[in-house]
Amino acid sequence: MIQVLEVLRRWLRGDGGVRVIAQGAGVDRKTAQRYIDVAQELGLQRNGSDEQLTDEFIGRVIEVVRPSRAGEHGTSWELLTTHEEQIKQWVDGDLTVAKIGDLLARRGVQVPERTLQRFCSEKFTKPGNNTVRVADGEPGQELQTDFGRMGMLFDPHTDRRRVVHALIVVAVWSRHMFVWLSYGQRTDDVIEGLDAAWTFFQGVFAILIPDNLSPVVTKADPTNPRFNDTFLEYSQDRGFLIDAARIRHPKDKPRVERQVPYVRRRFFAGETFVDLPDAQRRAEAWCRDDAGMRIHGRTRCRPIEAFKANEQGLLLPAPFLPYDVPIFSAPKVHRDRHLLTELTQRYSLVIPLF
Repeated sequence: MIQVLEVLRRWLRGDGGVRVIAQGAGVDRKTAQRYIDVAQELGLQRNGSDEQLTDEFIGRVIEVVRPSRAGEHGTSWELLTTHEEQIKQWVDGDLTVAKIGDLLARRGVQVPERTLQRFCSEKFTKPGNNTVRVADGEPGQELQTDFGRMGMLFDPHTDRRRVVHALIVVAVWSRHMFVWLSYGQRTDDVIEGLDAAWTFFQGVFAILIPDNLSPVVTKADPTNPRFNDTFLEYSQDRGFLIDAARIRHPKDKPRVERQVPYVRRRFFAGETFVDLPDAQRRAEAWCRDDAGMRIHGRTRCRPIEAFKANEQGLLLPAPFLPYDVPIFSAPKVHRDRHLLTELTQRYSLVIPLF
């Protein structure tokens, strides 16, 4: 009752929009909007005084919004109870509440997300994680990237199941992300994934903040890291700078660090893919239509809309051609004037005589 009164009191006094009113009253935005709509239907006038908010009037609003029911919970809760065993399996499989809601919707079970959250919290309590807020850079400047293990996928080329990794890149300012799936974490995998990211974003970010992956950083150091020659040459060709995170300091790249479990649970978990190309096509669609269109909890904006409006026009031009990955090697020259590389390739060597 106190929350209903606070929402309506703030609304009468013109205390900002519905989102501001909801935050001030400590309720969800949709809940606050529902209180206001019902109150208006019952005759509440915004140009009137607080005297309209009598106990009787608040009681009528509550009766409409929260009608009396025999049980402790509503019909949505009772519907979830009939799927409790399946929901428990998903929770034990480390799926998020949002992902469970997606899977339930495919079965025709439509319930409010907050009800599902309360159901999972009460039935299957799982500890949450905290994060540390850091300042964001300027729009179009920084892109954070990291590899994450997604799960197993059948590879028709080898006729066996293989581990799938995801190169996840996140625009620091807008939180728009791209996911590139691969079976390995080699330098050419990273380069191929970043080239796909530039195409997806339609431009190149000025600064890349990677993890200390060996395909990128051959020697980690807080002030003077040693970068992989192939990757360093790639960064020069594409025009971006590398600012590697410190080793064992995940807070140096928190924007992408939190997205690894998010991608694993919301996109990969519980899905069935034909092969890696099929998974990649669906990953790009998911980045645009699901992750890109969600209301981000920190920025309160849709990442894809914030990116297009404030970042896309500031990016460097996207490359037109794929990058031809060079191979650096320490060859040996044999007495027969043949050069043998680490890739077991032999080249004839012509030595001029002076």
